[in-house]
Amino acid sequence: MFRPRGIADLAGRCVGIWGYGVEGRATEALLHDSVERLVIVDDHSRDEHVLTTTEGGLEALRQCDVVMKSPGIPRRRADVRDLESRGVVVTSTLSLWLADADRTRVAMVTGTKGKSTVTSLITFILNATGLPARSAGNIGIPPYSVVDDGGFLIVETSSFQAVDITDAPAVVVVTSLGSDHLDWHGDLDTYQRDKLSLTTTAGDHVTVASDEASLRAREDQLGGDVQWIHTGDSELRLALGLVGSHNDRNVQVALAAAAALSGHLEAQLRDAALAHARSFVPLAGRLSVVAVAGDITFIDDGLATNPLPTIAALEAVVGDIALIVGGSDRGVDYEPLATAIAQRGHVHLVAMPTVGERIAEQVRERVPDISVVIADNMSQAVSAARELLSRGGTVLLSPAAPSFSQYHNWEERSADFSRVVRALLNS
Repeated sequence: MFRPRGIADLAGRCVGIWGYGVEGRATEALLHDSVERLVIVDDHSRDEHVLTTTEGGLEALRQCDVVMKSPGIPRRRADVRDLESRGVVVTSTLSLWLADADRTRVAMVTGTKGKSTVTSLITFILNATGLPARSAGNIGIPPYSVVDDGGFLIVETSSFQAVDITDAPAVVVVTSLGSDHLDWHGDLDTYQRDKLSLTTTAGDHVTVASDEASLRAREDQLGGDVQWIHTGDSELRLALGLVGSHNDRNVQVALAAAAALSGHLEAQLRDAALAHARSFVPLAGRLSVVAVAGDITFIDDGLATNPLPTIAALEAVVGDIALIVGGSDRGVDYEPLATAIAQRGHVHLVAMPTVGERIAEQVRERVPDISVVIADNMSQAVSAARELLSRGGTVLLSPAAPSFSQYHNWEERSADFSRVVRALLNS
C-alpha cells in the first residue's frame, strides 16, 4: 500500500486537504504546484473552491490517494475511519513536513500547560545567544509556512498534532500532563497516551520532561533519551518578567531543551538570556496585566484553556480574586480546579457559557457560600467581577476552557476582555 514518507512523495497524486483553517490554507500553498490534483474540503466553508464535507466533500475525499487532515478533526471520528478502510492514507502536513525537514534543528514542545510559554522561552534563549530560531506550530504559524533560514525551529505541538507524527525531531519537550480535549481523544487515558506518543516516534532524540507526579506516573510511556528537570530558576524567571513560581520550572525546562538542541552549555545560554532579559516579551494572554484601576488589577490569562493553567494562575496571584471561567465543554474533569479554589479561598466566581455553570456547581459542592455570578457575555462578566471585589483585588480571566462556544480562538476572547476592561474604566 502506498504511504508517503514526505511531501515529495505526493507528486503525481490526488491529495485531499480536509479542514480549511490556518493549517489547511498553508497546506494548499505548500502543495499547489507539486501534486496532480488538490481536493479541498471543510465541514463549514463558504469558499467557492472548497467542498462541504456533508455535501459531496466526503465522497471527493474517498477518491484521493492521500488526505491531509486538519488537527481539529478527531482521528478516531467515523468518517476518518471510513476513509482509511477504503485505502485512503489519512495523515497530517506537519508529519510529512517533519519527515523531510532537517530534524537536527527542530524541537517540538507539548504539554497540558506551559507549552506556549516554553516554546517562546526556548526561541528567546537561542536568539539571545546569537543562534537564529523561530517559534511555529500551535503558537501561531505552521512550520511549513516559515522560510527556512538555516536556524532552529521550535514547534508548539498539540495532542491533536502529536498523534499523527511518525518521525522524531532532535528534541521533544513535555511540560506537564493533565486533562484536556477529552471530546477529541475519547477519555483521559487516550488523551495522555496520544500526547506522550510524540516522545516515542522513530529516530534518536532527547526528551526533556518536567519532573512532576503526573509525568512520572507514565514514565514507562516516555521514549527517547529522557532528561528529567527537577529544579527551577526563579532569578531568570523574575528577570524575564514572568508571573508565578510555576514558571521557575518552565524556564529551567527551556534552558535544558535549548542546550540539548544547540549543543551549547546551559550556563552559557543562561548568561545570554539574563543579559537580554529586558527584550523578552511575555506571551499575550498568559498572566498579562491589562490595567490597574485603584486597588483592582485586571489580568488576562486567556491562554488557560484547561484547568491546570488556571490552577497555576490562582497560585500566582495574591489577594482576593474574581475569577472569570467558561468556554466550550470538552468533557474535562473540573474537580481539581474546584478543589484548588476551595483550598485557596478568597475567590469569587464569574461563570460564562457553556461550561462555566458546571464549574460553579463543582465549586459550590466544596464551598457552598462562594460568591457566584452567571454572565452571558464578557461585558457582564467583567462588570460583575469588578463589583465582587469591594475590598480590591484582581479580576482574573483564566477560563479553564477553550473559547469556541463564543469566540473563534483565545486571541479573540482575550482581545474582547481587554476591550471591555478599557471601556469600563473609561466610562
